[in-house]
Amino acid sequence: MIDSETDATYDDVPLTVQRSLSRYSMSKVIHYAVLLLLLAGGLVYWWTRPPGLNPMSDPQAAEALALVQTHRAAGYPTILQAFNERVRIQEARKLGLRLGEWQVIKQEGQRYEVRIYLREQGTTQWFERDFIWHVDLGTKRVNAASLPADGLMPEGPEGGRAGTPPATVPPPPPTM
Repeated sequence: MIDSETDATYDDVPLTVQRSLSRYSMSKVIHYAVLLLLLAGGLVYWWTRPPGLNPMSDPQAAEALALVQTHRAAGYPTILQAFNERVRIQEARKLGLRLGEWQVIKQEGQRYEVRIYLREQGTTQWFERDFIWHVDLGTKRVNAASLPADGLMPEGPEGGRAGTPPATVPPPPPTM
């Protein structure tokens, strides 16, 4: 016995058409589920991505990156030119080199940490180096925070090398 009119119309449809309709709707459900999962995954990635991924989204981070890249380097006019020259030399020697992305990580206040990862092929093995600088935007000062970065900084108080006193050291107090 048929209770509703919709059941009667569904029963009147041939079995092959019923199967194709159920396959079509199941296929549609799967497609929408996959699309929804992709959108949800993209949203989660956007929400949780590392802060150093895009330094240009923060103007102060971009300024910190520019201060590091344009800072004087030992033997080169700027740190960026020193890295570019290192890449050119490795390519001329036909040795491998992997230069990572510049990362800018906000610390406290107007302090930022700027990093770049370098992996280069030696004659018998690979060498990995993390170049890290701390930037204070208040004083526009760049300090090396890792040994590889320290080796890239010029000598002297303005060089930003670890262990050197700042350029504005107050004079000692007078003695009586």
